[in-house]
Amino acid sequence: MPSEDIFEADFIVIGAGSAGCAIAARLSEDPATRVLLLEAGGEDRNRWIHIPLGFGKTFADPTVNWCYETEPDPGAADRRVFWPRGKVLGGSSSINGMVYIRGQAEDFDHWRQLGNTGWSYDDILPYFKRSEHQIRGADRWHGTGGPLCVSDVPDRHPICEAFIAASMALGYPRNDDFNGERQDGAGYHQTTTRNGRRCSTAVGYLRPAMSRPNLRVVTNALTERITFDGRRATGVVFRLDGGERRTARAASEVILCGGAVNSPQLLMLSGIGPAAQLAAHGIDVVHDLPGVGQSLQDHYSAPLKFKCTLPITVNDVMQSNLKKLKAGLQYYTFKNGPLATISSPAALFARTRAELASPDIKCSCSPFSAERPQDGLHPWSGFTMIVYQLRPESRGHIALKSADPADPPAVHPNYLATETDRRTIVEGLKLLRRIAETPQMQRLVAEEFQPGPAVAGDDELLDYARRRGGTVYHPTSTCKMGIDPMAVVDPELRVHGLSGLRVADASVMPTVVSGNTNAATIMIGEKAADLLRQKLRMAA
Repeated sequence: MPSEDIFEADFIVIGAGSAGCAIAARLSEDPATRVLLLEAGGEDRNRWIHIPLGFGKTFADPTVNWCYETEPDPGAADRRVFWPRGKVLGGSSSINGMVYIRGQAEDFDHWRQLGNTGWSYDDILPYFKRSEHQIRGADRWHGTGGPLCVSDVPDRHPICEAFIAASMALGYPRNDDFNGERQDGAGYHQTTTRNGRRCSTAVGYLRPAMSRPNLRVVTNALTERITFDGRRATGVVFRLDGGERRTARAASEVILCGGAVNSPQLLMLSGIGPAAQLAAHGIDVVHDLPGVGQSLQDHYSAPLKFKCTLPITVNDVMQSNLKKLKAGLQYYTFKNGPLATISSPAALFARTRAELASPDIKCSCSPFSAERPQDGLHPWSGFTMIVYQLRPESRGHIALKSADPADPPAVHPNYLATETDRRTIVEGLKLLRRIAETPQMQRLVAEEFQPGPAVAGDDELLDYARRRGGTVYHPTSTCKMGIDPMAVVDPELRVHGLSGLRVADASVMPTVVSGNTNAATIMIGEKAADLLRQKLRMAA
């Protein structure tokens, strides 16, 4: 660790997550550009990060995970919902379920309709393609040679095969590329893995860039506040693991990539946000920006859990020392088998109402079951299907609990707050049951363990969803991009009313994308790097 008290760089990137790693790697491609990347967590040395099934081991591990909890939420039966977020190089891309979903073209065209010039699907598709190394090869929708390896699921599990066949028996089309021409239908996910190992942004983007002398990565560095000269961001103050404070100065810009929880928190700690809230915590107001921490969206899911008629689930492997040994040998020899399993290998994108223009729910199938991931798998043969609404209407917010950067903020997700959201989750659960009742699935279903056949009516299903549902870990929009009064950044990701400061992560999404958020967050990082390089070219 260098001994100097002040770090100097052209760009300071706060947060080495899905977007931050991409931005730091891309900016440092220019040897004349000095980049400082600060990460509150440590290096990605935990072996379970890199083994796909290891996401269950890191799900509640505070050494690599912020392990947040929401405030008691009325939409979730006044429960606190566990919110894992990555606290390690790679951020949440190092602990997520490795599902590669971009969202629908309509999502990005809607962003453009909201006034975000440059963010239509045609505008952002080149960034998805540039980020990607698609093992199937390049085509109209996919690229090769990018840092993020996108692979096929290595194994066709019998439960997932039955789920896809059951969906097709109900009239849904087969879809082997949810990121291609259309999202509708049933098939296998693609994954952010390479040769059976996780390909996080730390692995794909950052690791190859770290040998560059113009890129400096500092881990275990908690950024406490952004510094300003008037309304221009000049740098940051951060705290090292031992408690020492350091200052970093940015000759050009500060880029905040803390994610949907930490980005608004740090803005508010730095004096940018709703003035009344800042004053309540004794924080001097640099800029009264009411949208900071507001507009929160997340995907809320509800599960059906089944006992299986055959001992073919991941549960069965983990209950047997012999099967675990065999799975370990299979993985280390061939990089497939149970240890190469991602969170949900198969999925169905569907509509709950015929008049909808595109799918409004996603159903996923996983060949394992648990009460909660952090509690370990059930001691019986089990599998799970979940459903979530792709475009929720409900919006929550994030607020400070204190002015201490080490204190987590208060998360109020406001789940299932609208009639559309409530109706959609119930219809989704009913579709899961129709899938389970097909002959293709019935041969594998010993019983519906949760919620069980006694829970049947719409009101009962909604109550169950509130009591037993939860997040699928896709928080967005707390520093949303736009031109309306609640927008935090403009279409070039610059914080409204300030200079030298941008936000680039899932928090800038005007609305949550229709699916998993990691791929779109990486795309935002790629586009942000281009916007910053364009500024440098104009200044040259």
